[in-house]
Amino acid sequence: MKKIALALTAVLGLAASGAQAQNYPTRPITMIVPFAAGGPTDVVARIVTDHMSRTLGQQIVIENVAGAGGTTGITRAAQSQPDGYTIMMGHMGTHGAAPALYPNLRYDPTKDFAPIGLAAGTPILIVARKDFPAKDLKGFLDHMKANGDKVNMAHAGVGSVSHSTGILFNSIIGAKPTMVAYRGTGPALNDLMANTVDYMTDQIVNVAPQIQGGNIKAYAIATPERSPALPDVPTTKEAGLGDYQVSAWNAVFAPKGTPPDVVAKLNDALVKALSDENTRKRLQDLGGVIPAPEERTPESLQKLVESEVARWTPVLQAAGAKAE
Repeated sequence: MKKIALALTAVLGLAASGAQAQNYPTRPITMIVPFAAGGPTDVVARIVTDHMSRTLGQQIVIENVAGAGGTTGITRAAQSQPDGYTIMMGHMGTHGAAPALYPNLRYDPTKDFAPIGLAAGTPILIVARKDFPAKDLKGFLDHMKANGDKVNMAHAGVGSVSHSTGILFNSIIGAKPTMVAYRGTGPALNDLMANTVDYMTDQIVNVAPQIQGGNIKAYAIATPERSPALPDVPTTKEAGLGDYQVSAWNAVFAPKGTPPDVVAKLNDALVKALSDENTRKRLQDLGGVIPAPEERTPESLQKLVESEVARWTPVLQAAGAKAE
């Protein structure tokens, strides 16, 4: 009788779980953004969840939990109940570069999450102070070969997008500039505009206004196609450095163990948001790249994370990069 009772309890538990997933969501959802409000990841999250909330019939509340290159917020989200009521907006750093930078990282990007879908790409640009002598990327590369030990590169701190993408860029061109760390993109860009540092690589959302205003020089954008936000800036392939292709993507994840029905509903809401003309325009006006339909699936995101960890780990380890 005891075995029968246990079996019935298990069956009832599964039924209750299935019913909850079927009725999901019945209350507001929290999305943890692992960076401060106003940054690129936060902006993408707010644009996408605005439409997702309408599809799901429940508000998605943004909670900013910054710290340790985004890993503080992602760790907290990963340890949340896998019921679909806590999700997160991860990105290239938290789910690609983090394993190499944080030896004691408390999550595995490839195993500890239920991927929902890719939300947007934020292209990387190679930029320099406005009076840097090179006129184009070829000239810049020639200058680096002749004077690489005298050039310095700004970045927003170890683990930042500008740091990781800068290390990748330097490894591809064989440069070893002096690395100048700042506490954020703002001060790094300020010094670049003041001609105090020579160059950096960073997200289009951060540098587009300065490029458009003539405050800094853009050599190339590291995507297959030009950006509508900066149509005059050539791609790295056009400029002669096709090997440098990188985007600081943002994507939605849930904790591992989230019911498949819940994952499917969240993915459906995300796909509908990315198909909405107003949402697409808001993202594209910032220079964001809308993922193609085949890139919006949980399976595609899982493959992206695995490939990004495999890509960034050797690059960052070879450079000896470690977060404090």
